[in-house]
Amino acid sequence: MPIPVAIAGLLQSVLAGLFVVMLVAYRTAGPRAQRAAIAETTRQGVPPEVLDEHGVRLDEGRAGFVVGYAIAAVFTTLAVLNLAGSEIGRISTWIVQPLALIGVGYVTTIQVFAIPMTAAAFAGLDDPRAQRLDIRAVLRAAADTLPSWYRPATVARWLLATVGSVVVIAALALPAASNYFS
Repeated sequence: MPIPVAIAGLLQSVLAGLFVVMLVAYRTAGPRAQRAAIAETTRQGVPPEVLDEHGVRLDEGRAGFVVGYAIAAVFTTLAVLNLAGSEIGRISTWIVQPLALIGVGYVTTIQVFAIPMTAAAFAGLDDPRAQRLDIRAVLRAAADTLPSWYRPATVARWLLATVGSVVVIAALALPAASNYFS
């Protein structure tokens, strides 16, 4: 097996694995994070409904888990097909990987830069209750409930979804990969 194909399969497998591990961890940590955000909001004397009203939701809904596991399954399948030398896997990767670069890259960018992006959004709100809220403190309180490895894993997933997607696409386009899939 050519090295570019092995690298592509490895990157896809690691991305799939990160999705699963992070979803499993967030299943219990997400509700704790939401409770911590509500507690900090209340401590600041702001009604916690302000968070919901302005789209700050830290526990993952059922749909989010289904989508996350589906993404992991797709990348696992692509990795297996690519490592097996299936042309269907390579073509499917060229379709799916750019979508991951855009879609997953966008979502994980928001996750990586959640605090500054949310703070900027709250700064522009006309709601006086939101103006009184130190949203950075709220989000830090929520983040403190997550496992210590969760933040680095989020950054790794972001890098795999963005830079990793470009590497996978390029690796499978190399002549060594083309000969493997022929």
